[in-house]
Amino acid sequence: MAWFGLAKMALQAGSHIYKKRQETKMAMADAQHMHAVRMSKGEEAYQGKLLEARQNDYKDEIVLAILTVPILVLAYGVWSNDPGAMEKINIFFEHFSNLPKWFTNLWILVVASVFGIKGTQIFRNGGKKK
Repeated sequence: MAWFGLAKMALQAGSHIYKKRQETKMAMADAQHMHAVRMSKGEEAYQGKLLEARQNDYKDEIVLAILTVPILVLAYGVWSNDPGAMEKINIFFEHFSNLPKWFTNLWILVVASVFGIKGTQIFRNGGKKK
């Protein structure tokens, strides 16, 4: 029964995301139209390339999906009640926690840059916010 609840929640989340994407596309079309009108009147210079580049950018979704996979694997291990699966998951995360520091730092920087965060600030401040 828990699987049906999760499936329903996932379906609702997917539906909400799809709806918001469609609304965003409509808003972007309106913004492009308004910008074109202002350009035709000589009130504004062309700035559409940046907006167009951001529309077709799926990096954020890919990184989010990659970061979500371990959570889903853990959830499967817990809810399946399969001791063999849980043992393999524990071994995986044990090895994962032993990755070299340079690799984990590189991964943090890549993810931070995808989301537009200055990852170097994390390391300069020792993880402390100013």
